[in-house]
Amino acid sequence: MPRSASFAGLSLFAIVSASLAQAPHPVTDAVVARITRDAILIDAHDDVTSRTVAGYDIATPNKTGQTDLPRMKGFLGAEFFAVYVGAEYVNGNHSANRTLQMIDTVKTDIVAAHPNDFVFATAAADIERAHKQHKIAALMGIEGGHAIEDSLRLLRDYYALGVRYMTLTHFNTNNWADAQGDIDDPKAVHHNGLTPFGKQVVLEMNRLGMMVDISHTADPTFYAAIATSTAPIIASHSSCRAISSNTRNMTDDMIRAIAKNGGTMQINFDCGYLSQRYDDASKPLMAELRPKMAEAMKIADPAAREAAMEKLFAESGGKLPPATLADVVAQIDHAVKIGGIDHVGIGTDFDGVACVPTELNSYNKFPALTRALLEKGYSAADIKKIYGGNLLRVMRAVEKRAQELKSTPPIMAEIAKSNP
Repeated sequence: MPRSASFAGLSLFAIVSASLAQAPHPVTDAVVARITRDAILIDAHDDVTSRTVAGYDIATPNKTGQTDLPRMKGFLGAEFFAVYVGAEYVNGNHSANRTLQMIDTVKTDIVAAHPNDFVFATAAADIERAHKQHKIAALMGIEGGHAIEDSLRLLRDYYALGVRYMTLTHFNTNNWADAQGDIDDPKAVHHNGLTPFGKQVVLEMNRLGMMVDISHTADPTFYAAIATSTAPIIASHSSCRAISSNTRNMTDDMIRAIAKNGGTMQINFDCGYLSQRYDDASKPLMAELRPKMAEAMKIADPAAREAAMEKLFAESGGKLPPATLADVVAQIDHAVKIGGIDHVGIGTDFDGVACVPTELNSYNKFPALTRALLEKGYSAADIKKIYGGNLLRVMRAVEKRAQELKSTPPIMAEIAKSNP
């Protein structure tokens, strides 16, 4: 063969090979459905409890949110229902009361009301058992460390009631941990991360077997929690700051740190956390909405207050460029590249945010994400890790650490003694 022909053949081969390498992997609907069903899809954070505690029946259509039983059935394996305690409950020491109400709505309004569909769960083995029974495992995670009212006794009570993770803060800094939400507020009293009592909270969570969740914490709090915890930690609903600079997201250094710790970050589906363009566009709009929202929050009736807030968000939503399925894939892909395939999961924040991608606006849409990940080059085994396998591994590690500490006496520290 002439030399020129040989080069031409090699060039043609290289072009064809490159073209094939760049082409999406063809996948069938049957393969997509099978992988999505076989995976134990665990959502690490869902706020529908703020609706059920006010009387919403999860078995009926959720016309303004993302979570209802008809759309959960089929692909969702386990749900960490948020025991969300708003900062307003700190006033008058009502945080514990609200926490107990939120725990009760999971147990009574969700699990007990729909026993054919939900099973209460507190451990990794419970989730796997529920999956085999074709039921949804219902778990609980406290959102807002002020829920413990600075008491390790309350922390232990919540664990006994079934709570299996706690975010150290919500948007508000508490008496022992700094939050991201008010870190630039000169009126807030900050601690440069965790106080000595805050570190005792983390260690008691380790002893109990409750996952330490650093979503919503300020950056110094994240690093203090990583340095203190003797078990893997999680970010139950946070995305990547390199893609969207919202400080609720995690930097690449944080992603590496949580991977080194053995933990996992769960990608949040909030449009602002997924997409820089949405986050940029929302800032002037939020400035315009803030006084209107403040007025809506003054409405005494909970149903009327929620309706007013939903109307405001609905009216503003059309002015913003929504995030997309591609943004979710980009977030997952970045987290995997930085932290590794074993340290990424899903924490949608459904029913707790104003905007999620239309293509992924409930659990029945997850086959679309499965397809997109397969076409990106992820294997079925990779997807099973992202959807739930990684969080199951962390849960087992936290349970194992608690067994190792079983003979250790309860920590009896009090905030007044730790912070005179």
